[in-house]
Amino acid sequence: MARKLISFDWAIKRILRSKANFDILEGFLSELLFEDIIILEVLESESNQEDKNNKFNRLDIKVRNSTNEIILIEIQYSSELDYLQRILYATSKAITEHLKQGEQYKEISKVISINILYFDFGDGDDYIYKGTTNFIGLHNHTKLELNEKQKELYKTNKVEKIYPEYYLIKIRNFDNNAKNTLDEWINFLKNEEIGDNPKAKGLREAKEKLDYLKMDQKEKIQYDSRQEDKRREASIYESTYVIGKIEGHKEGLEEGIEQGIEQGIEQGHKKGANETNIKNAITMIKDFNIPIEEVAKKLDLSIDELKKYLN
Repeated sequence: MARKLISFDWAIKRILRSKANFDILEGFLSELLFEDIIILEVLESESNQEDKNNKFNRLDIKVRNSTNEIILIEIQYSSELDYLQRILYATSKAITEHLKQGEQYKEISKVISINILYFDFGDGDDYIYKGTTNFIGLHNHTKLELNEKQKELYKTNKVEKIYPEYYLIKIRNFDNNAKNTLDEWINFLKNEEIGDNPKAKGLREAKEKLDYLKMDQKEKIQYDSRQEDKRREASIYESTYVIGKIEGHKEGLEEGIEQGIEQGIEQGHKKGANETNIKNAITMIKDFNIPIEEVAKKLDLSIDELKKYLN
């Protein structure tokens, strides 16, 4: 039977900031980015302090990849509809915060934005999306490439490697079927459980260090309280989302009905308000309970005349 594990977002705030636990995050990042990642330090700034009500629920870290590049990685959570703008703002902030005054632009660090989404976002059915920046010719549709001097300056041969990369992990879209080591991590992020023999980097360490039973009583109370807050927030968000969809559908339906009536009446007037067009308008009125007085006025008919058609 799988043991109860601490959720990843709580672990990021309370546990994974410690150097002693870097191996867990290194495992996750290595699996996601398909290269060995070494964490150098956690970058503290005004935007990633430990605060439940903080505008940014994010962790910024400086890492070294397999080719010895120094990269800034930010991991964040949120449940807002304007999330795409939020991650753009966060990456821009990370760049400016860590470019020292007087440094040349070529010293700007590469930023990778990893966003773990526990809510419905966008209209895609995959569970991991990657976004990069490229420049495509407007006429011949060729991709802009770096010249040799630029490759030497930026120490890369691809334009997209200079600009931020974005990963959107849509947890709810994962089908709970781990087909590879990265999926093992996604399964943990979604279900907060790890199998007996995990093969993914960092998961064995996560299973050992993120054990709920190893928390003291005070930590358990804080953790359980935060989890209850999350469930309540998710419920409120879902309710708002569903109600919004229903209201939008209702408004669209009413608008469509109104346009249909107007068109029917307009066509009726153009054709001398003949019986066929009037009957078509009346059918819509009966189906959608539009007041008879309103339609009679628009058709330039008396209520008695309109009632004859209704009968």
